Amino acid sequence: MSRLRVVNLALPKTGTTTLTDALREAGLTVADWKIRPGQSTRTDIPRQHVGKVIYEDYFATGDPLARLDEFDAINEMSAVREDRSLWPQTDWGLISAIATHHPGVRFLLTTRDPARAADSMMRWNNLGKRRLPQADIPGLPRGFGGSEAELARWMEGHYAFCRRVFAGAENFMEYDIEDADAPDRIGRYLGLNLPWWGQSNVGKAPRRRQAECG
Repeated sequence: MSRLRVVNLALPKTGTTTLTDALREAGLTVADWKIRPGQSTRTDIPRQHVGKVIYEDYFATGDPLARLDEFDAINEMSAVREDRSLWPQTDWGLISAIATHHPGVRFLLTTRDPARAADSMMRWNNLGKRRLPQADIPGLPRGFGGSEAELARWMEGHYAFCRRVFAGAENFMEYDIEDADAPDRIGRYLGLNLPWWGQSNVGKAPRRRQAECG
């Protein structure tokens, strides 16, 4: 039986931290955004962005997960800052390489209402106001993404991309983070019991609530 590997193709601010916490509570080791000190016995990947490690290994060996064998699940693969813009979840060549090298992989797509997610991005540090508009991102070229409407359209495009390339596939499941049945659906899909499900990494209150609170 192939080892269970889980790869989430989600975009930021869609509930990825909740999934990380839930999978860890279920006993899986999860790489989320960056390899933290103490998470790996290797000396060459701690403090590195997961997306950077994935792309380095993809181009060096063909296997995007070559140095991530200690991790059962890969979540929040993207990283965007002044010197890098990495979006493995939008790259079909890389995604298909993961499937080829890891036949037991189970892909997830965490979704959230695009308008609500876009609002959250605009309120999350400088993500929507500066980092996204200043980066070159698949589906969101430099200069775009400075408004909630543009971010929402970008997210809708990513959802459509994933649905198209995985149409009819048995190793893909999408779920809405706000769906009450999400933990049960994920558990059945992965063959796991998820003992915890909640809301992690809660952002600032929506603008209208902030205004009401003065």
